[in-house]
Amino acid sequence: MIECLEEYQPLQQGVRKMVEEVVKPRAREIEESDEFPYDMANRFFQEGYLQVLIPKELGGHLGDITSFCILAEEVAKVSASLSLLIVVQSVGTLPILMVTNETQRRELCSQIVHNRLIMAFCLTEPLAGSDVASLQMTATKQNNRYLLNGKKSFVTNGGVADRYVVFAKTDPSRGRRGISAFLVEKDLQGLTCSPKDDKIGMRGIPSCMVTFRDVSVPTDHLLGQEGEGFKIAMETLNRSRPAIGAQALGIAESAMEVATLFAMRRRQFGKPIAKLEGMQFMLAEMATLIESAKALVYKAAYHLDHGLPHATKYSAMCKYFASDVAMKITTDAVQILGGYGCLRSSNLERTMRDAKITQIYEGTNQVQRFVVAEQLIKEFLEKYGMGKDWSDFL
Repeated sequence: MIECLEEYQPLQQGVRKMVEEVVKPRAREIEESDEFPYDMANRFFQEGYLQVLIPKELGGHLGDITSFCILAEEVAKVSASLSLLIVVQSVGTLPILMVTNETQRRELCSQIVHNRLIMAFCLTEPLAGSDVASLQMTATKQNNRYLLNGKKSFVTNGGVADRYVVFAKTDPSRGRRGISAFLVEKDLQGLTCSPKDDKIGMRGIPSCMVTFRDVSVPTDHLLGQEGEGFKIAMETLNRSRPAIGAQALGIAESAMEVATLFAMRRRQFGKPIAKLEGMQFMLAEMATLIESAKALVYKAAYHLDHGLPHATKYSAMCKYFASDVAMKITTDAVQILGGYGCLRSSNLERTMRDAKITQIYEGTNQVQRFVVAEQLIKEFLEKYGMGKDWSDFL
């Protein structure tokens, strides 16, 4: 599967050059100031990174999930926060690409590209995280407008975004089938953002609580049809999860590189610690886990790009596996550096904090395991038939 990435080598090399020259000098400052990097957002727009999923004919860049993953991985090697900027921008753009008609899509994509609009995705609520169907925000139709009321939590890009994709119940009696999606502009009366969350990682890219009090939205800002919101949200996350896997992969690769170089230089017991058997086992496991995660991430991207079966399964697999790998490798890398790994100057403690968040957002890893199991059962039911006597398989 990795061989299929050969055609993307010019993109990969170009991103690496840009990251080294532009992102790397700013990474620590962004982490320490925790201020949104407007200059980097503008530069990413200039490079096409924040419109990567928008097709070229609509003014975008490349338009496929594999390119999206490559960007997320390469930027995350130096700054997971700036990788998140690319991810959340794409998550906020995907519903527009998936469900609007051609006229709407052309107009909205043109606005994003030419006005360099920052996007946000409002799904999670204080009482609705993994259980999306239990969200309580409502959208009440009045003539040719909807009134939005409720709160959204952990909204990435909250407070800096120009447009918010918001999920609310237009028919609360129907549960998840009553959820609809809306495109909301930042300056509407009744929309307020709390102070940004003080996160352990992914600093510089804010998240916050966004409150809606009788926010009036035109009916033509409904994305898709009423009741399609849950499906839109799930299909969006299905397409973006490989990029979270890629982001985690970049974090893990960076940590392994630091740990390996340190082990080759650090001498104890009269030789480099990389020559110690226990250390070699740790390095070998790191390398193997990274290669496994990379294969899963780009297999999922390939399946999504080509509309192949089982894409949902691979998407969930790669997200939870790669983020678990990132958490393990960053923790082990800190262990290899010992006391040096606990110093902020090593950058490893930052990668470990960033890795933790990849296990949580875009659907917790526990939920991803549930998705994989459900998809697996569905495949076996289709393969063996639902009317079979299952005693032979138990």
